[in-house]
Amino acid sequence: MKNAIVVLLLILIAVPAAPLRAGAQAGSVEILARVTPSGGLEEPVRGFPLFLLTKSYDDISKEAQALFPKPDMNAFIDKLDVSKDLKAWMKKNHTVRLNGEEFVNKLEVADIMGVREFFDAYVERMSGDQTVPFPQPKFKPNEKIKDPAKYDRLVSEYHDAVRRFLTDHPKSTAGMDLNLEDIDPTNKWDQVQGKSIPEIHRQTLALAQSKYLAGRAQTDLQGQAAVRGVAPGSYWLSSLDVAASVGDAHPRWDVPISVSPGQATNVVLSNANAVPPPHAAP
Repeated sequence: MKNAIVVLLLILIAVPAAPLRAGAQAGSVEILARVTPSGGLEEPVRGFPLFLLTKSYDDISKEAQALFPKPDMNAFIDKLDVSKDLKAWMKKNHTVRLNGEEFVNKLEVADIMGVREFFDAYVERMSGDQTVPFPQPKFKPNEKIKDPAKYDRLVSEYHDAVRRFLTDHPKSTAGMDLNLEDIDPTNKWDQVQGKSIPEIHRQTLALAQSKYLAGRAQTDLQGQAAVRGVAPGSYWLSSLDVAASVGDAHPRWDVPISVSPGQATNVVLSNANAVPPPHAAP
């Protein structure tokens, strides 16, 4: 009987003790958010929501993008009202952009000579430049019917002369993209790509605040916040897509952290560990 009482007492003692041991394994995240605007002093980020995620916000965004099929660029190119050679060039270079210095520098002599739209844009650009001895055509449109052989010969000679000039003056292509504005499909393609952006954004936020949410907090007047009762493991402390506005500084965070059993993980959010702005990406 005495032994039975002892066993019962041990059981009663052990029951409330079990949750305490389990709770002791949880850790916490102690946060301090302070931002320094340009030419100013460090200031606390007040009343700002923060989210503890089990996956980085950037990776969550990629997961959301994968749910929406990307527009078929080749199918888009096929519908354009341009030459077959230009369509082939676009597909080969996987681009529809016909503007900007990067586009012009990408063009080879063979591209300009082989794609009618490029050739016409280059010749039109150079024909208006009186400072250089650019080749002039010697053929006349009516010769194409009267003397086709002569016409073809003169056209071939003119193309050879343009090719030599282009080879000798590679920088003469600068500005030729201005003569391609009427056929440049960049804006149309951007509109096609942009149709899914709002839905991808909505899906990213939904995933972040449900499937991958481990906790949330809001900073106080001192820029401090805490998430407690966090299971040990790897997390990301994120502001999602919201930037903290302090003067002219607008940082956003997606900081990887590690929570140890029964320990407090201290995280300082600042300009230094903010997500780089889009234009800073390589």
